[in-house]
Amino acid sequence: MTMSTQVLHHWFIAGVLLTTAVAALILGARVVRAWDASAFHKADGAALRQSLSPLQYKVTQEEATEPPFHNDYWDNHQAGIYVDVVSGEPLFSSLDKFDSGTGWPSFTKPLDPANIHTKSDWKLFLPRNEVRSTHADSHLGHVFDDGPQPTGLRYCMNSAALRFIPVEKLKEAGYGEYLPLFENKQAAEPPQK
Repeated sequence: MTMSTQVLHHWFIAGVLLTTAVAALILGARVVRAWDASAFHKADGAALRQSLSPLQYKVTQEEATEPPFHNDYWDNHQAGIYVDVVSGEPLFSSLDKFDSGTGWPSFTKPLDPANIHTKSDWKLFLPRNEVRSTHADSHLGHVFDDGPQPTGLRYCMNSAALRFIPVEKLKEAGYGEYLPLFENKQAAEPPQK
């Protein structure tokens, strides 16, 4: 290889590497997500005790209930989404939140039904439907059939099981895919009870 051929070869390789790096950044920005079920692995109890507050641990891992009217989100009226405090899996939207008068954040439906499941709970001698996150298996609260239309359901959640992400931080936090829900805010007013 002559000197000019070597220089051209190095410039070609540098160009390919630069193009690949730019493409990776551009494409990576489109696929980077805060929540990825395939990448989530729940921490053990000791690690969870260190990462969660005592109340968050008791609610999510020991099925406790926080006090009504003395929690972070019962009267939160900001636009955004609520995610599992343990895993970050998207659970509920402020567009489906309503004032149930109970002192806990209440929603008519989940943001992504695949991220929650229910099971029978007989702790109060009457059957209730406990709501848990699918991937972290966090206790979230209960669902009742006394909610407003269009679903008639009231997902009564513990604030301690949730983390709120305001709409203006969705993209930054990796939840940008939910921004279109809030673009036509007038068309999707929160349900009224």
